[in-house]
Amino acid sequence: MAERHHNFLREGLITGFIGATAIAIWFLIVDTIAGHAFYTPIFLGKGVVSVLGKNMMGDTAFTQVLGYTIFHYLAFFIVGIVLTVIVHQAERTPAILAGLLVAFVMMTLGFYMIAAAFASSALGNLAWPQIFIANLLASGLMLGYLWRTHPKLDRQLKQALEGTDD
Repeated sequence: MAERHHNFLREGLITGFIGATAIAIWFLIVDTIAGHAFYTPIFLGKGVVSVLGKNMMGDTAFTQVLGYTIFHYLAFFIVGIVLTVIVHQAERTPAILAGLLVAFVMMTLGFYMIAAAFASSALGNLAWPQIFIANLLASGLMLGYLWRTHPKLDRQLKQALEGTDD
């Protein structure tokens, strides 16, 4: 069996790290400008702490930020690995990229609909434009990394969208 040039696990972890870090930096900037640094991870971390139990982690701003940061990065590592596996599969089946594009658009729209539904709750404090920009940054940087590491991706996406076998 031929040795694979790319390691999907390593690439997936790097891809996920890029996306998670982009969002973390974006919200750090937004929160700092608004005058309350770490508001977003503290707010979201309260949910993580409540799920894990206050007795296990404690209920301080530090444990809320730490709990959410760990959850955030683990989630993005999973997303990064899945994206990388799909990109590797696209080398054999370019049409999978068209499905990925459709799934990405549907998930993004669904996420914004959920954000809009929560706009009147405490979650509404995280304005959807901020979430939109964070997602664009993360998606763009993750895609940019995968695009650079897989130069054939451009041709494969074109094949997938045109339905050609080239």
